[in-house]
Formats: sequence, C-alpha cells, structure tokens
Amino acid sequence: MSTNLILAVILIYAFWGSALAFLSRRELRPSLVDYFLASNKLHWLTASLSYGATTYSAFMMLGLAGLTYRGGVGALGFELIYLSGLICAVTLGPYIWKIGQAHRCVTPGEVLSVHYGSRFVGIAYALVSLTFLVPYTSVQLTGIGYLLETLSNGKISYFWGLTIATILAFLWVEIAGLRSVAITDSLQAGIMMVSSLFLVFILVYRFFGGWGGLFHALEIKYPEWLTVPGNGFFTFRTFLGLSLPWFFFSISNPQVSQRLLVPSSLHEMRKMLVGFLFYGFFYTLITIILGFSARALIPDLKNPDLATPTILAQFSLPAWVVLLSTLGILSAAVSTIDSIFLTLSSMFARDILSLSRRSEKERLLLVRFILIPILCFSTFLFALARFNLIALLSVASSAGLIAVVPAFVGGLIFKKGNAQAATLSILGGALISFVLQLFNLKPLGLWPGVITPLVATLLFGTLSPLSPKKSKLNR
Repeated sequence: MSTNLILAVILIYAFWGSALAFLSRRELRPSLVDYFLASNKLHWLTASLSYGATTYSAFMMLGLAGLTYRGGVGALGFELIYLSGLICAVTLGPYIWKIGQAHRCVTPGEVLSVHYGSRFVGIAYALVSLTFLVPYTSVQLTGIGYLLETLSNGKISYFWGLTIATILAFLWVEIAGLRSVAITDSLQAGIMMVSSLFLVFILVYRFFGGWGGLFHALEIKYPEWLTVPGNGFFTFRTFLGLSLPWFFFSISNPQVSQRLLVPSSLHEMRKMLVGFLFYGFFYTLITIILGFSARALIPDLKNPDLATPTILAQFSLPAWVVLLSTLGILSAAVSTIDSIFLTLSSMFARDILSLSRRSEKERLLLVRFILIPILCFSTFLFALARFNLIALLSVASSAGLIAVVPAFVGGLIFKKGNAQAATLSILGGALISFVLQLFNLKPLGLWPGVITPLVATLLFGTLSPLSPKKSKLNR
C-alpha cells in the first residue's frame, strides 16, 4: 500500500472531521455543563452513535479480533457479556440522570458526591479513573501505531502513528467539547460499521467462497476454536476474569456512564441505549468473524493484535477496502481517546477542583489549555512502551474501575452505605487491583477483575454500619 495514499486519505478524514467539529462550535456556550454535556441537547441518534464510538475502540478490530484469533469462540461470549451488562445502565441510568438533572451534575463522580453528601467520594472516583484510564487510552494509540506501521511497511513509523492519533483526538476535544466529540463520533461510528462490513464480506467470499467455506475451513483445521474452552485459552477462571469487568463496564467506566447524563429526558436515554444495543451486536459479530478469518488465513502470528493489520497489508484486497478499513480502525481509536480525554478533564474540573475557589471560567481554561495537553502527552508516553495483547490491557483497566460498582449499586438501588464506606471501597478496591496487576498476582487463581469487586463490596458492606449517616451536599 502506497504510503502517500494512506497519508492522503488520513488527511481528508482529518479535514472533514475538523470541519464538522468547527461547525458544532457555533452553539458552544462558555460553561462547563455545555462543554462537557452539550447542555443536554444532543439528539438521541447522535448520542447513540457517540455512545457506540466511545465504547467500541481499537479494542474491537484489533483487540477482539486478536482475542478471537488466540482463543476462538469464547471471545464472542466474552463480548456478549458486555452487551448483557447494559442492564446496569438501564437499571441505574434513571437514578444517575435524575440526580444529574436535579443538581446539574457533569460527571458520574458528582452524582455519587451528591448522593452520599460528600465531595470526597467524587474525588476518589476521579483519582481512580485517572490512574486506570490512561493505560486504556494508550491502548488505542498502540492500535493505530501497529496498523499504520504494518500497512506502510515501516515507512509510517509507530511513533508517527501515535502522533497522528494524538493530535486528532486533542483537536476534536478542544474545539467544542462534547459537541465536537459527538458530531465527529457520529461520523466515525458510520465509518467503523461500513468499513468492517465491507472488509468481512470481501474476505469471506474472496478467500473462502462464502460463510460455509469459512466455517468448513475452521472445522477442518481448527475445530477447537469453535468450542469452549477449546484450545485451552478460555478456561473458566480466565473467562470470568475477563468478563466480569466487562459486564459492569457501562457504569464503572466514566467515559461511558457520563453519557447517561447527556440525554434531555429518560425517553431519549432509552432510545439512545436501544440504538447502541443494535449497533454493538452487529459490530461484535463482524469483528468475531474477522478474527476467525485471520486464524484460517494466517495461522502462525506471534502477536494476535496484528491479525487485522496483517490481513490488510499482505492479502490481495482492493485498495479502497484497505484504506476504508484503516479509517475504520483509526476512527474507533480516536473516538474513544477524545471521549476519555473529555471525561477525565471534566472529572478534574468538577470533582478534584470541587474544593477550590476557582470560578467556572477559570476551571474551563485550566482544562482546555493545561490538563487536556498533559493527558495527551502522558498517554502518548505510555503508548510508546508497546504493550502487547490489546484486549487484556483493556480489561485490566476495567478491572480497576470496577471498584466503583458497589458504591453505585449499593447506594442508588439499595439505598445503603455512606460517604466513608463509598470512598474507602473505591480506593481500597482500586488499590488491590493495582497491586495485583503490578505484581501479576492471582490469589486462588482468580484474576484482579474478580478479586477487586469482592474486596470493594466487602469494604462497602462492612464499613456502612460503622460510619456516620450521609448528609446532604449542597451544590
């Protein structure tokens, strides 16, 4: 693939994305609520596409395809666990939205602070999010670096792949906050779906003669990839360790749960979630088929994350399919990166700075011109480490963030707990997760994603009766 052609297509993509972002700037208001939530005026379809683009990142076409390549059909069950976890958003969403509307909350951390009557709960959630989401964000950059380096035969280096993605993400956050992120997300969600559909259909019919040919090839050469645990990768403990954080992803990961504050009504929220469910189901099936196709076509890859880039680089596919697929993966990564940058900066402005006396205007300037650039640079540096297995790194981040689930579920649904119990369960669970992952420990063979919620729940349940009752937080 011509390097100049790849760069030309990326330039066109960047131009139109930036043009849409600047158009969205016309309605921007100088307030934190508008910058981070678009004043709750997004159409449900735009919100739904943005939800999908934020959730489905480079993890899908690179990480999930690689996980399917490595472990087989268990990857489908693993990803469907995430979709079933939308029950968490459906159940908790109305509580989160109502508190947000009543108290003009911008972040899910603020929702917890209001509910428990203490700003320290929101601060704890923000600190944990900053700790675990920077590695997750770097995964998206890693995917783009691998992709462009592989497609260009090294002419676009890994370093410059990271640079391109970082600059785009920064621009599309800075221009108009959620307005520019949502409008570019909508464009990117469309590119993601269309590009993956074309790629999979052409692969299946050109190299296997149809769906039957693909699965016949798998049955002959890799029958264990079609069963669970199959080749031994997806043991029960591995599947549980990967899937449990994924089930709670919609409420534990703030860049996703913050989307529950965006709709103008509960009716709009329901339409947003239903739209995302259909999008996510079809995108998941497409990605799994891509992973199976890679296993049948290139059986000896050392790094499963390179399955999709290798197919695009080494097989005789039409140039327009390769370029469109490249844009699809780039879109998936950038849409997740800019959403995370936006969410982390909002948590810094509204949660961490909640005890300061800075004005709203000062906080907004601090976020746009200092914090977001720092986040970009930190993520860029982390991505330079070239960690392998995108899927596992993604779940590792969620394994830390799952520590917030007991505070959400116990407080909003069961009306239990208090500020001290919520704060310590978040920090204690996250600390356990960090230590386990840092030293690669699995007590009793259980992954950090299983141990973390157990510890957080134990802390929340034990400390709730021992601490003072919560008081009302004035906003």
